[in-house]
Parts: sequence; C-alpha cells; structure tokens
Amino acid sequence: MGPKGIKGELGDVGDQGNIGKTGPIGKKGDKGEKGLPGIPGGKGKAGTVCDCGRYRKVVGQLDISVARLKTSMRFVKNVIAGIRETEEKFYYIVQEEKNYRESLTHCRIRGGMLAMPKDEAANMLLADYVSKSGFFRVFIGVNDLEREGQYVFTDNTPLQNYSNWKEGEPSDPYGHEDCVEMLSSGRWNDTECHLTMYFVCEFVKKKK
Repeated sequence: MGPKGIKGELGDVGDQGNIGKTGPIGKKGDKGEKGLPGIPGGKGKAGTVCDCGRYRKVVGQLDISVARLKTSMRFVKNVIAGIRETEEKFYYIVQEEKNYRESLTHCRIRGGMLAMPKDEAANMLLADYVSKSGFFRVFIGVNDLEREGQYVFTDNTPLQNYSNWKEGEPSDPYGHEDCVEMLSSGRWNDTECHLTMYFVCEFVKKKK
C-alpha cells in the first residue's frame, strides 16, 4: 500500500435534510420584571341624579303591602282551618296569641266582633269548637272595663239574660281581672286583659 494522499478540496454544500422530531418542552421561565405604570384614563361621564326619595317611598309602600298580605293570608288560613256557624252568625278561632284589646281590634277591622255567646246554644257551640280544636281557653267578648263588677258584652249590652260563669267566678280581689275567657268546658272566667291567648271572632251573616 502506498503513502496517504494529499487532502482534497471542500466539496459543494448538499441539500437540506428532513426536519427532526420536536424536542421536549422546556421549563417555565422566571417571572419578568414589573412594567411601568400606564397612562391615566380619561374622566368618566357624570352620573344621572337619583330620585331616591320617590323610590324609597315606593319600596316602603311595597313593604306595607307585603305585610298586609301576610296578615290576610294568616286570616284566611285560620278560617280554612276551622269555622262554626249558626243561622245568623259565623264563628272562627284566630290562632294568634293576642291580648284582649288586640283581639278586639283584630275582629273589628275584619268586620266582626269578639264572640258574644248570649244564649246557651251559642255558648255550647263555642265550647265544642274550643274543645275539639284542642285549646284550653280563648278570649270572648265580655268585660267590665267601663265599670268594675258590671260585666257587659263588647256591644255594651249587659249580661241580663245569660252568663255561664265557672263556680266561684267572677272573682277579682285585686281589681285587675277585667276581661273574660271561655274555658274548653264552656265556663267563663275573668282574667287579666294584658295576657295573650287565642280568641274567637263572630260575623253576622249577610241577609240574602
């Protein structure tokens, strides 16, 4: 074999080869520095003037209407839950605990009165109503608020023809028991007017 020859000249550049496979994704870079503050924005348009007083009044009226509706719904619920009637009157027990004066008002603003059992038949009907409803006592429309010891119905008629006091009643040694409750037995008992309990309203039927 002869000696190594002299290195030849550099050949021409060949054609570009095919693109290789994509390499793996690199690691997340470091967070860059905070940029400079931007230019302040332009002044916004002036807001409209609020007629807030009028809206507050409307909202207040809506609140009152909602409260009245809730009261009316409770009233209807009580009536649907149970009612008694005679040829002349309707009776229903309001299952909301109120004192005597509140009970009077509640019945009156609905066109009725606190129930006034002026005879044995009405008293027995109410007693049965109270007893079967599972209550022990309710306010009825009898009191001696005007003159101590002289009991009258809430329409100011005296108890001349009928009363059904529990034995030993009315007894008011301290002068504070000016209102009357009916017990589930149908007997009456004088009691303090500020106490709260269920009560019975009566309504006169409209003549056809």
